[in-house]
Amino acid sequence: MIAEEDGSLTAVELTRGPRDAEPRPATSGRVEAARSSLSALRGRGWLVVAASSVLIAVVVGVPTDLIDTPWFSREIPPTTWSYPVWVVTSALGGLLIGLSSLTAREAPRSEGQRGGMVGGVLTFLAVGCPVCNKVVLMVLGSSGTVTFFEPLQPFIAAASVLLLGWALVRRLSAGRCVPSRGSGVCRR
Repeated sequence: MIAEEDGSLTAVELTRGPRDAEPRPATSGRVEAARSSLSALRGRGWLVVAASSVLIAVVVGVPTDLIDTPWFSREIPPTTWSYPVWVVTSALGGLLIGLSSLTAREAPRSEGQRGGMVGGVLTFLAVGCPVCNKVVLMVLGSSGTVTFFEPLQPFIAAASVLLLGWALVRRLSAGRCVPSRGSGVCRR
């Protein structure tokens, strides 16, 4: 309990670390859980993260024509913010997949997993050509797409980065990943 300036008492949860003489806030348990989850990403885990990030970058980059190929083209050139959003979301998605690959058995879907999937779909909508998206084009028409959907794309991009970041924080702070000895696989 800590006394406030106005005389009221406030409850503050404190924990002691194994080597700490001083109490520390309970939120450091989440930091420790995140650190343990990231440390579980040894050789194979980081390989999965890298491969997943590249795969996500290709799966999003080719059809949105951020990666120039003869198969797809854009009517409206990519914006300058499309490339950083594409790279950041690919890296976040790769980390999510890499951490998911370490679990020994499939868990029920959590809000973090749904947030990761929705963030991935939003990334595709955010960095894609607004008039090349057939669903948006059917709903709004070509002038409506340029007038209404294109100005929303930066906000969709921000939402995708935030959702993927939130999903990663949820995954890291859950502390569910405990590496099994020698297997490189986490058990729950």
